[in-house]
Amino acid sequence: MFNTVYDVIVVGGGHAGSEAAAAAANMGSHTLLITMSLQNIAQMSCNPAMGGIAKGQIVREIDALGGYSGIVTDNTAIQFKMLNKSKGPAMWSPRAQSDRMRFAECWRTMLEETNNLDFYQDNVIGLLFDGDSIVGVKTALGIEIKSRSVIITAGTFLNGLIHIGSKTFGGGRAGESASIGITEHLDKVGFESGRMKTGTPPRVDGRSLDFTKMIEQPGDENPEKFSYLPTTNSLEKQRSCYMSYTSKEVHDLLRTGFDRSPMFNGRIQSIGPRYCPSIEDKIDRFATKERHQLFVEPEGWDTVEIYVNGFSTSLPEDIQDKALRKVAGFENVKFFRYGYAIEYDYFPPTQLMHTLETKLIKNLYFAGQINGTTGYEEAAAQGLMAGINASLKLQNRAPFILKRNEAYIGVLIDDLITKGTEEPYRMFTSRAEYRTLLRQDNADLRLTPMSFKLGLASKERMDRVIEKQKKTDLFVDFLIKTSIKPSEINPILVENNTAEIQQSMKLFKIAARPQLNFGDLRKLDKIESFIKENSIDNEIVEQTEIHVKYAGYIEKEKNQADKLNRLENVVIPSNFDYSKVKSLSIEARQKLTKIQPISISQASRISGVSPSDISVLLVYMGR
Repeated sequence: MFNTVYDVIVVGGGHAGSEAAAAAANMGSHTLLITMSLQNIAQMSCNPAMGGIAKGQIVREIDALGGYSGIVTDNTAIQFKMLNKSKGPAMWSPRAQSDRMRFAECWRTMLEETNNLDFYQDNVIGLLFDGDSIVGVKTALGIEIKSRSVIITAGTFLNGLIHIGSKTFGGGRAGESASIGITEHLDKVGFESGRMKTGTPPRVDGRSLDFTKMIEQPGDENPEKFSYLPTTNSLEKQRSCYMSYTSKEVHDLLRTGFDRSPMFNGRIQSIGPRYCPSIEDKIDRFATKERHQLFVEPEGWDTVEIYVNGFSTSLPEDIQDKALRKVAGFENVKFFRYGYAIEYDYFPPTQLMHTLETKLIKNLYFAGQINGTTGYEEAAAQGLMAGINASLKLQNRAPFILKRNEAYIGVLIDDLITKGTEEPYRMFTSRAEYRTLLRQDNADLRLTPMSFKLGLASKERMDRVIEKQKKTDLFVDFLIKTSIKPSEINPILVENNTAEIQQSMKLFKIAARPQLNFGDLRKLDKIESFIKENSIDNEIVEQTEIHVKYAGYIEKEKNQADKLNRLENVVIPSNFDYSKVKSLSIEARQKLTKIQPISISQASRISGVSPSDISVLLVYMGR
């Protein structure tokens, strides 16, 4: 059946696998996507939403690089919100609720329309090696499929165990079986593996809820979108989410099931996500808090199914039922599915290179939750990068590695490779040292030129970036060169409680005042005429405003990044023998030998490697 040798085989059809398959195929690699269920490609296993704090930036970056996640989200969104709008633009984070069924359908349609991509439904139970290289996979039907490289994106399916109260059964997701065999095969060839845990809330019947007792959470009045390309969904109407709260009574009822909770009775010993804990974990860790928020999220346009965000749990079903009925609006709740916890295998990501290729086996890549991450967005970003780098290696081209000052994706992968993780890793804006540079609004300016050179981003994307940069520069130049008289601007300054001017002043200096926004300045005929004459849209206006108001901060971060990049350029030879450097601390020697950093800069970010150890390395290398 499979007489051909594929360039890339992607194992797993979740968010990581879907982006990996699309990227590899679009880079010209003959790609095979193997998944246990073709009906569940890119399934939203947890909440029906994409984006959020820092995660929204990642989706924008995926889109700028030519990935599909942003386009799919826009075409299936039922609500859009820009979070943190009251803060500076570095913190603005887009988030969209999606129609769960249409999201998966749209993903599959886009993948089926992608050239060079084949599909096969089966369970991969083993890997084929030739010495220290991978050469293919073996499936449950006993079929061996040869490939020049393999990307494993198995999500929560590797030896997955589902827990509800005292009940435990194998599965990678509700209603789907676990994947057995891959972990065992990798362990045999020397990989280190571990266990992690995540959970999901109940799904309930929206017809049984009383939304009048909840707080409505509508979408933005003027919704934006993720993709920089035109998408079909205009979001002229949106579906609201709602918010309710737990109470002391709810907490007391939940506590009555703690003795049967797999989290507390020792049946689950693996570590769950710190920043998305179960409801029982929240009650235990924050015992003095009398209530927690619950976000009541619709699963789509035409379904009554509701996702109870904030009520992730593995407590027995009778406890879930009793406790949720005490939440305002849930008095008559009907369950579609009870919440559950899931344990699964992962492989500490320090075993990878920055390309996401494993150090132990050539041409084998890991992406997604197998690397200890949590979240659709983090998984999709890794899949995209693995697909790109697998293809580049096959084409004998230089690897594509994003630096920490170039993308949140760069921060994500560098954190994983350099620091590893012992709990599910989630991206936050605070993890990025250069978040003023890595804004959601400029992801296309940062990354599309790189992707275009790779042959991944289309000419249409590149032309849009060139036009955006050209018009932004034109607008900034206009503000720098154009003066405004006191009589023209002072009424606006008084209206916004900022000091009047006594003589003509350049518009750039006026626009930089924090009390003013460009909505105020557009009251000036000079500015509004310029905008109309040059067909400048709201995206360009926003980009220009950010440039003007944050120019000093942006320049400062660029200078800091330049200093970091000087150390990035001090390359450490592969397989460097740290045992020869006697002045290093014992801990530094052990950590450096294990992680094998590619540069002095990466070495400096390894936990346990001190500034004095870095100085020793620099001296040793003649710096």
